Amino acid sequence: MTHILVTGGSGFIGSNFIPYYLNTNPNIHIVNLDVLTYAGNNDNLLEVENHNRYTFVKGNICDRSHVEKIFTTFEIKGVIHFAAESHVDNSITNPSAFMETNILGTFNLIDVAKKNWMMAPGVYKEAYKDCRFHHVSTDEVYGTLGEEGLFMETTPYAPNSPYSASKASSDFIVRSYHHTFGMDVVTTNCSNNYGPKQHDEKLIPTIIRKALSNQAIPIYGDGKNIRDWLYVLDHCTGIALAYEKGTSGETYNIGGRNERNNLYIATKICTLLDRYKPSDDGKSYVSLISYVKDRAGHDFRYAIDASKIENELGWKASENFETGIEKTIEWYLEKYEFSKKNHLTT
Repeated sequence: MTHILVTGGSGFIGSNFIPYYLNTNPNIHIVNLDVLTYAGNNDNLLEVENHNRYTFVKGNICDRSHVEKIFTTFEIKGVIHFAAESHVDNSITNPSAFMETNILGTFNLIDVAKKNWMMAPGVYKEAYKDCRFHHVSTDEVYGTLGEEGLFMETTPYAPNSPYSASKASSDFIVRSYHHTFGMDVVTTNCSNNYGPKQHDEKLIPTIIRKALSNQAIPIYGDGKNIRDWLYVLDHCTGIALAYEKGTSGETYNIGGRNERNNLYIATKICTLLDRYKPSDDGKSYVSLISYVKDRAGHDFRYAIDASKIENELGWKASENFETGIEKTIEWYLEKYEFSKKNHLTT
């Protein structure tokens, strides 16, 4: 049995990845290290909480001694590093938390891994010769695009928010441990994820939640900011492929090839909700869309060229935005209906 450490596994992407990876890898035991901030919730992992190849450990990646103990206790032989502060608005109001978790936390993890796995630069201990460190990052490190063009793995970094700057820093730390110490690392940079288990603060859950509560749906600026949307389970398959088959030291961009602007997203969700759960007053949820002051430093457009992971590793997204958003809305309708019933009975 091989023990791998998944950090931030109780968050949105991690909690989708862990059940998927356990189901597809019968010889893997996953240790999930999560500090359980507001964005992490073990309710996201109820389906595996009693799994015999899953262990949850509460702790902070910034606590080096705790990380060291996990590596020795479980003889960790692989890391998939999700843990990060990731909400751009929060990085504007409280950037220090992003610097600590995303930069110092990543350094702690990879440095502890190096000391446990390696004897000298380029030389792994015999028992740890197949160990790999996979760093999960974001397309926001590349900055912003105009109306044309795509982010490629060779695109120069140009982060525009404290969040993306901290993630860019963590990417460079991981890169340096490959080039200086010869560590086996891979990095994946993804486009905007959506799907089940995403925190309520994010755009798509916010639109669904506000609509169902008959509240104004806030859209920044004129709603024309564009993102490339990636269904979370498609992201998980890409992460697994890069971790298992990616070339050491390489970066792989994972994107859904689903560019949509924020106004389209809100309108599409409202239109689907009109069909699934019509409002009591008979009005379309579209009438709730309202425009608010734009976010400081709001990047105009992100879009990823995923050709490298598609051609080299055979990855392909299964969902387009229109199929993925229907699955997402159905999941949230069940979640909020349960929450409503639960609230009424307690």
